[in-house]
Amino acid sequence: MLKSKSLMKLIKVASIACFLSTTNMAFAENAFYTLGTMGGPATIAERSQPSNLLIVDGQKILVDVGDGTAGQLAKIGQQADGLDMVFISHLHFDHTGGLFAILGLRTQTNARKPLQIYGPIGTKRLVAGLLSAMEPSLEAGYGNPNEPKITPESIAIVHEISADTPLKFDNFDVQIAENNHYSFAPGTPGFDNSKSLSFRFNLDDRSIVYSGDTGPSAAVEKLANGADLFIAEMMDVDATIIKIRKLAPNMPEKQLMFLEQHLKSHHLTPADLGTMAKNSNVKRLVVTHFSPGYTDEKLIAPYIATIKEQYNGPVEFAADTNKY
Repeated sequence: MLKSKSLMKLIKVASIACFLSTTNMAFAENAFYTLGTMGGPATIAERSQPSNLLIVDGQKILVDVGDGTAGQLAKIGQQADGLDMVFISHLHFDHTGGLFAILGLRTQTNARKPLQIYGPIGTKRLVAGLLSAMEPSLEAGYGNPNEPKITPESIAIVHEISADTPLKFDNFDVQIAENNHYSFAPGTPGFDNSKSLSFRFNLDDRSIVYSGDTGPSAAVEKLANGADLFIAEMMDVDATIIKIRKLAPNMPEKQLMFLEQHLKSHHLTPADLGTMAKNSNVKRLVVTHFSPGYTDEKLIAPYIATIKEQYNGPVEFAADTNKY
């Protein structure tokens, strides 16, 4: 028979092994986190800027990377150096503002491999500019003579993608649709150089569609058809303009006029979103990129009621760091 000390040691080892096994199972679980759920350009204390984390069999994939993303990752127990990929829907600042911090923090913590960044045309220029801005810090390093120097290509590798470039990875694939967050006429420079993308992540256990920023779009409806989870933007334009006037009182009236025109033309109202969810026959709708960013359920309830006039499935307004 085992002596009591040996038996206790064996029990302790078995308990640790069981804990580690459970932890690894939880780590490998597929999940989608809404890290930041506030649509820009206004910022508020209650909601961070647009960003999400998709975990697929242990792979960690940022989906948009708004300002504050690194801090939001820490809130769910994740760090920048553990990321594998970033998908950027479009190049507006509220969706890209946190990328500089992610690249810098990964460099300072010696991330084990380059970050793979996927985004629309212009993403290469964006990342090249960020890497250039990192040069003074890279040259200084930690201030030690003979320190190994870090090269830009060891930090990030950029892949510019479009609706014509579906992607296949080991444990999931990605379908892409070009949405209508911009309305440049064909043949103009803006038409060729400004694209906004929506993504469908097909996992082994479910399909997740992320609308990014878009107005009503048949292409996005087709992309989302029958999806298990539809993570979609929504905006109350009138309330948002009131908030911007309050938070940015010195914004020129002409600039505010163009912003309002953009918000009304290139985003989804509650009625638009209800129609899109109905036409797509999605199984569950989660609203993010919500502006003006209310958190009070009483203020959110009218939006849900409007969405449900068209869509009879489950509807939820995401909060920062929610897990789905």
